[in-house]
Amino acid sequence: MTHIRSMIDAYPKDLGDIDVATLSECNSACYECAQSCTGCADACLGEDMVAELAKCIRTDLDCADICATTGKVLSRLTGSDRTITRALVEACRTACKACAEECEKHADMHDHCQICAEACRRCEQACGALLASLT
Repeated sequence: MTHIRSMIDAYPKDLGDIDVATLSECNSACYECAQSCTGCADACLGEDMVAELAKCIRTDLDCADICATTGKVLSRLTGSDRTITRALVEACRTACKACAEECEKHADMHDHCQICAEACRRCEQACGALLASLT
């Protein structure tokens, strides 16, 4: 069990119809993706062809910030507003899709882009699952 899941399980109030496993998985995927995107952007900056990777770097950094923010919001359970949560998770899914698509363009040449694309796809799927459970 992850620390994220342990913290959700330790929440003192009833979470109602929230699927705790899906919430925990999405939260974990957001933080993992944020780290992967940050690492990929940094690795892109270290490449000799850095100018050709400008869009990848920007997409990585945008995705990292959106994922980190989503993870933080998903960690706050008291008084949460599902409308805001849904909008943020949808934005995270969109950012992850865009970042995965951009990194996949460079994955044959750069292992860090392949790793990042995989993390983005996992987060995209986790966000989709959480959105489906928040109906």
